[in-house]
Amino acid sequence: MFKRIILLLTIFGFISYSTTGYAQVRKVEIIQQESGWQLLVNNEPFYIRGAGGTVQMDVIKSCGGNTIRTWGIENAQEILDKAEKNGLKVMLGLWVQHERHGFDYNDPEKIKNQLEGFRLAVQKYKNHPALLMWGVGNEYELEYSNTKVWAAVNDIAKMVHEEDKNHPTSTVTAGTNAEKLKFVQTVLTDIDIYGINTYGDIESVKGVLTNGNYTGAYMITEWGPNGHWESPKTIWGMSIEQTSTEKAAVYLKRYQTFIAADSAQCIGSFAFLWGQKQEYTNTWYGLFNEDGIPTEAIDELTYCWSGAYPKNRAPHLDSIYFNEKKIAPNCILKSNATNSFQLFANDLNQDKLNYTWELYPESTDLKSGGDAEMKPPIINGRLKGKNQALVELKAPLKEGRYRLFVKVFDGEKLAYMNVPF
Repeated sequence: MFKRIILLLTIFGFISYSTTGYAQVRKVEIIQQESGWQLLVNNEPFYIRGAGGTVQMDVIKSCGGNTIRTWGIENAQEILDKAEKNGLKVMLGLWVQHERHGFDYNDPEKIKNQLEGFRLAVQKYKNHPALLMWGVGNEYELEYSNTKVWAAVNDIAKMVHEEDKNHPTSTVTAGTNAEKLKFVQTVLTDIDIYGINTYGDIESVKGVLTNGNYTGAYMITEWGPNGHWESPKTIWGMSIEQTSTEKAAVYLKRYQTFIAADSAQCIGSFAFLWGQKQEYTNTWYGLFNEDGIPTEAIDELTYCWSGAYPKNRAPHLDSIYFNEKKIAPNCILKSNATNSFQLFANDLNQDKLNYTWELYPESTDLKSGGDAEMKPPIINGRLKGKNQALVELKAPLKEGRYRLFVKVFDGEKLAYMNVPF
């Protein structure tokens, strides 16, 4: 009975985590010094080397990372506990509802209920030693029209400050521009740190902030390869995905040039996605594949976070040939005709490489803002030699848009690419 009472009190925020055996709360604050903005944890400087996601936390730590990011409070207790066990901090997200999902920011009752629900969460988790900061909302301004959402976000941040004096607030927008920045500066007065999700346009972020006279602290809260919406397209309108080798180079360049280089104002970043998801393709954003195998980009993140590459490096892609010639964009095949694709790859450790080719129809379940998508069904029986570097593809009978995927595995890590046709 006593344990049950303790559990209920904890759930509703009436007692702190000290009752569960945790040490004292770690105070986190953001301060401005002569050298720039500095995040402090118990008065010690803390630079965010973060990953967006909650899986394989031990790998984040081994790569030199120190923080993870969530978008909501689902499984928050388990995530916080696991992060603490792995020596990681957590930017804990409070998922502010989106207008594009049907939330009405003209309804004061809904707005109040949302805020009070977050109040319970703040009371419940505010004393957890793994907590670094609160993430009040993510991309709530995407495809919106009702600007009242900004005031709602600020009210939530104000409530967080009332309930928790030990952790800063942040909020996250989908990229940034002059209009969004104006709301951040004039309405979000209780937000301590501005978070920006940015991909191919990361190089423009600093210019927007400078031109808008934004002098506060900021983070890059999602970053990685070029987004599918900003990538080159085939003549039939499908986005061309970067290979894992191209993505790895992008992670290195963007971290060094646009994140670490602005450490006076940018207090850190969260690489996206520490996990795997179906978004446009099943490989576009994940730093792991569906089986949890790490990809090339993690080697570059390890170098960025720790200053040294791992001993075992992922395979590296050189080129792909179509019918014995280097492939060009806009690959159009004749129905039922046989064509060859050959991938050239290498491995710095001279590991044996294993190949897997797979054929899929182009995804039609396309959403926006990272909303959940369904993976299309695999097409079997059209590939010969699908576990070799050279594969023969018998084109589908039905006219349409397809994508041929290939993965190269060295026994521990993988490289990948795909060809739309």
